[in-house]
Amino acid sequence: MTSPDPSREPEPTKPAGTATPQYKDRIYRSPAGIVGGVLVLGIIAWLGIDAVVVGEGRAPWLALATMLFLVPLVFAYTLRPAVFVNDDRLRVRNPLRLVVLPWGQVASLRSGFSNEVVDDSGTTYQLWALPVSVRARSKAARQEARAARAAARAGQGGAGGGRGDGRGGAGVPGGAVGAADLGAGAALAAGGPRRAETDRAMDELRELHERRQEAAGAQGEVTVRWAYEVIAPAVAGAVLLGVLWGMG
Repeated sequence: MTSPDPSREPEPTKPAGTATPQYKDRIYRSPAGIVGGVLVLGIIAWLGIDAVVVGEGRAPWLALATMLFLVPLVFAYTLRPAVFVNDDRLRVRNPLRLVVLPWGQVASLRSGFSNEVVDDSGTTYQLWALPVSVRARSKAARQEARAARAAARAGQGGAGGGRGDGRGGAGVPGGAVGAADLGAGAALAAGGPRRAETDRAMDELRELHERRQEAAGAQGEVTVRWAYEVIAPAVAGAVLLGVLWGMG
């Protein structure tokens, strides 16, 4: 989910005289969204190019208009979403908007049916790059339950280690504890409760927000920019499709 790669957009400059170094952005993306987007774009390209090459009459033009309409939208909703984070700000790149929120302007980060950030004015922005997965949460809960049971069995095995035939409780039914159980119990004790990947990402964002919201370099205004590079070609493709269908 996270990547150490820097974002391609320019970093804001630090206030003069600050001793804090400028770190590269941490990037959060949805691997499933990226894989799905690449597959869908591949199918669109395959079918569209085939229609352009072998189609007759209006078919090539309809194929071009359809690709012009669909490709930007598929890209916007699958490959484009990302969340960029550093010590000063949270930058949310959603399908059709880019929102920059200094940590001082973030009121809360909340998770429900979707992950969202709320600014001080009460405006809510959805984090498309961090989708909520009920399946992932259920899987994490099952893993935590198994680890808890393994830890309990490990404790029982240790308590019964002095009984039986002197082989660490091997002579007592249920006294032998496998290495996998011991490892699972130790992992639970060391790592704490298991969490879904996007929930862990939200925990990291909340921790950074708590630490940096009062910092001088994390103040400023919330800015929102529409992604005209996505909207314009999609609108052009829709208009061209309408004209072609209207021509009969």
